[in-house]
Amino acid sequence: MSSARETSQHDVLVIGAGPAGAAAGYWLARHGLDVVMVDKKTFPREKTCGDGLTPRAVKQIEDMGLGDQLSRFHRYDGLRATAHGKALELHWPSHPIYPQHGYVVRRRELDTMVARNAVAAGATLLEGHEALTPVLHRGFVRGATVQAEGSSSPTDITAKYVIVADGANSRFGRALGTFRTKEWPYGTAIRTYWESPRHAEPWIESALDVKDRNGNPLPGYGWIFPVGDGTVNIGVGLLSTFRDFKSVNTTHLLDAYAHMIADRWEIDPGNPTDKATSGRIPMGGSVGPKSGPTYLVVGDAAGSVNPFNGEGIDYAYETARIAADVLADAIMNNDPAALQRYQSLLDDEYGQYFKVARLFARIIGRPVLMRELSRVGIQSRTLMEWVLRIMANLLRPDEIGPAEAAYKAAAAIVRLAPNA
Repeated sequence: MSSARETSQHDVLVIGAGPAGAAAGYWLARHGLDVVMVDKKTFPREKTCGDGLTPRAVKQIEDMGLGDQLSRFHRYDGLRATAHGKALELHWPSHPIYPQHGYVVRRRELDTMVARNAVAAGATLLEGHEALTPVLHRGFVRGATVQAEGSSSPTDITAKYVIVADGANSRFGRALGTFRTKEWPYGTAIRTYWESPRHAEPWIESALDVKDRNGNPLPGYGWIFPVGDGTVNIGVGLLSTFRDFKSVNTTHLLDAYAHMIADRWEIDPGNPTDKATSGRIPMGGSVGPKSGPTYLVVGDAAGSVNPFNGEGIDYAYETARIAADVLADAIMNNDPAALQRYQSLLDDEYGQYFKVARLFARIIGRPVLMRELSRVGIQSRTLMEWVLRIMANLLRPDEIGPAEAAYKAAAAIVRLAPNA
């Protein structure tokens, strides 16, 4: 650490102020800790995302005291699944902990709201500040060298502990030695917005039979999320488990999907309101290690995305909250060994579920099988209701219904399988 540079010392430094970083900042501040979040972008800013908040995400946002602000946005009741010319409208399943509704909120608005909320709770937010490199002291990470936009002189921000929350690409995490398990699935997604008179529908829509321009089925899904502001968010996601994954042009795929649903959603497929943006998504807890002696990795930076449905915002909020609790324990009890609990807490919460989901991602990477599964599933409301409960991770802890029984059977099989 250079003594010539200006430095500041804090309890926790959070790298990134997106969903995971801002939630970590909020919960750490609520614990009474001195926390600084740095983000290289300034808010509001765009992110490639479907903008859909599931019941798990809604609970976390409400727990952060943002229920009233969230209620200003478009609320929806569940999922309309489409495949092979059929459609099923499925309400979110009832659950003792999670609400039975979701919201659609553009990320530029959602992330700004959550970051400002962290500041209101007592966290410091440095926008337009890029974390360049870790600050090391006797081999331990003790902060970051940070450069403000437009500044020629970097600053060292030091802290007892660091939370890495800089997203799917996680340059800072890689500098600390994190890596993605290459054999595990990842996804890619592309989306943009179109004007539509159906912008306030009570359902988000997911197509289980996405095709390329030549009508060939692909292992992914298309989505249409009504934003409630005159526009709909339309996108497609693909899984890396598809043999020809790298040869797919996602821009062409989105164009084909937009044309496919244009009449029904009354959009002009050649005239989106924004340029399409895309991104790669590590999934199923595929990035690690998730902790070191003085740091924890959360959200997309840890690959905390559900391979069943590509949902990452709820897991960003949840992993950040777990990390904040662990660090508060470490600081208040002067117990650095507390950080070793973080991985086991994640394993308890997500380990088996993500393993089942990764195996599922491998299965649907075969287009013929995906086509057959979607053909059978769309015929049965009961079956699709089970599937929705499993895929949205809304299994009930208080009773064993058909979905829970099906999941338990799958988990028993996967437990014997190698870690795929």
